[in-house]
Amino acid sequence: MVSYRDRLSQLPDDFLLQILSWLPTKDVLVTSLLSKRWRFLWTLVPRLNYDLRLHDNTCPRFSQFVDRSLLLHKAPTLESLNIKIGSICFTAEKDVGVWVRIGVDRFVRELSVSYCSGEEPIRLPKCLFTCSTLAVLKLENITLEDASCYVCFQSLKTLHLLDVKYLDDQSLPRIISSCSSLEDLVVQRCPGDNVKVVTVTAPSLKTLSLHKSSQAFEGDDDGFLIDAPKLKRVDIEDYWGGFCYIENMPEVVEANVDVIYKNTEKLLGSITSVKRLALCLITSDAAYPAGTIFSQLVHLELCTCAPRWWDLLTRLIEDSPKLRVLKLRQKHIRRAPSPRASWKQPALPKCLLFHLETFKWELYEGSQKQKEVATFILKHAIRLKTAIISPKPTSTLLEKHEMLKDLSSSPRGSSTCELLFD
Repeated sequence: MVSYRDRLSQLPDDFLLQILSWLPTKDVLVTSLLSKRWRFLWTLVPRLNYDLRLHDNTCPRFSQFVDRSLLLHKAPTLESLNIKIGSICFTAEKDVGVWVRIGVDRFVRELSVSYCSGEEPIRLPKCLFTCSTLAVLKLENITLEDASCYVCFQSLKTLHLLDVKYLDDQSLPRIISSCSSLEDLVVQRCPGDNVKVVTVTAPSLKTLSLHKSSQAFEGDDDGFLIDAPKLKRVDIEDYWGGFCYIENMPEVVEANVDVIYKNTEKLLGSITSVKRLALCLITSDAAYPAGTIFSQLVHLELCTCAPRWWDLLTRLIEDSPKLRVLKLRQKHIRRAPSPRASWKQPALPKCLLFHLETFKWELYEGSQKQKEVATFILKHAIRLKTAIISPKPTSTLLEKHEMLKDLSSSPRGSSTCELLFD
């Protein structure tokens, strides 16, 4: 029988290098002790992954290790350089600057730099902004104030900017406009980023994520402007308020909209082509323009944390004739006490009569409004195959029993519907 060691030695170098590429570089270097064949194999690994945590968060030791390994590295092209510094490091800006320059000189294709959250962001060398080989760039807690000068990312397809500081409102649009092939963009805003309005104009963009945390921003005039005609997927989360205006997104098929805007008519009115939609809004009347039809929508997830969420649900099931999957869930702490106003049941929507097959309710509480909604759907969804009810973990056995009894005894429009309790 061939030993494990013999089988491993029979693998070609290219195969071994691919395996090593996905390990932390600290672990990769240890393999140089295995045998003569492995002694210098690590120097040809095309992907380098450095993480300060793997060096006991000791900056001098970490910096020396990265310096030495980059100096000995011999791969002609650096496929990926990943640097993560999760704690304070007083020499981080200087060290990272040197490492990024080396990456640019080695024709790096993927670069990721993440610096300690909550600390003052660090600068990157200007040579990065004209790196012609870069296809993926991911930055966290970095300042791009120096990017006000000439920027050209002609090969960049993926750009992730998390908690990044800019020079002004024009800096980010300038960076985006320099990425003629950009397909994937993530922007996570932070207080003090020197931006009021994030403007995204990207003709080739396919995936977009825009996030703004619940941390304090100055005023309610912070927002997003989007013009991306080729966009397929959009994810917008804004827990502070403001606005999001969309100029041109006719091809969106998947969207997550989790915002506290008072009016989302322009936002939702621009994504009527969507097939999968996740929503959490504080408004129902101003959610989207009257007469809007989501003619392609087949999968809907609606958050139940907002007051009068059932009114928004009513509108959506009336305006989504092809809906097949409906999921309800309270994602956040309830934003306001639920009003006592009664729920006006809709006329029988087409989706309940002809298409709805799956109904799932997570964190179900069994309140009067919830029972009304659940029993209405069970009664009128004549093609329903599966209904899954998952009570809140804090519900007592008695409360769960009452929920089960109430829904099990309610009339069902589908004779084949299976009612399950998680």
